Amino acid sequence: MEKELTGTDRRKKLLFLMRESETPLSGSKLGEATGVSRQIVVQDIALLRTEGYPIVSTARGYVLAESKQSVRLFKVYHTNEQVEDELNTIVDLGGCVMDVMVNHRAYGKLTAPLSIKNRKNVRDFVNDIRTGKSAPLLNVTSGYHFHRISAENETILDEIEDALRKKNYLAEFLPYENLDFTEK
Repeated sequence: MEKELTGTDRRKKLLFLMRESETPLSGSKLGEATGVSRQIVVQDIALLRTEGYPIVSTARGYVLAESKQSVRLFKVYHTNEQVEDELNTIVDLGGCVMDVMVNHRAYGKLTAPLSIKNRKNVRDFVNDIRTGKSAPLLNVTSGYHFHRISAENETILDEIEDALRKKNYLAEFLPYENLDFTEK
């Protein structure tokens, strides 16, 4: 007997199926693949949309309308004064900083969307911090944080990783850290 998926696992599977499919997938087909009714799939799709996933309903089924960019999770460490340099390093090499995340021992995983794609976005973000709108999320974990970074291909992500390593911004993942940040 197959184990029933939790809601979270089921939605991850729905995203996986839509990402892998070249054609729209009907609610019925998605329901069959995840062991639930079409109506549960409709509810799951609504939840995924509220989380920001660009899911489009067509006459033939659901399509995940996200670009086919490469995405990698980086764990980084730096000071508040180095935020601008870190972000400029990433965008100058062709990366987009999708979000920032911390793995707080008391509060758990905290994530904030960023969508920083260019130097203007970096300047605006840094200006918001400098003018006191808020403090960087990295402050709650003594400088350690994660970024999901997207780029056109893996080669660009490799270049970003090398540049961050040379500037000593990369940090090692620890065994207890929840690495399930890659699913968004």
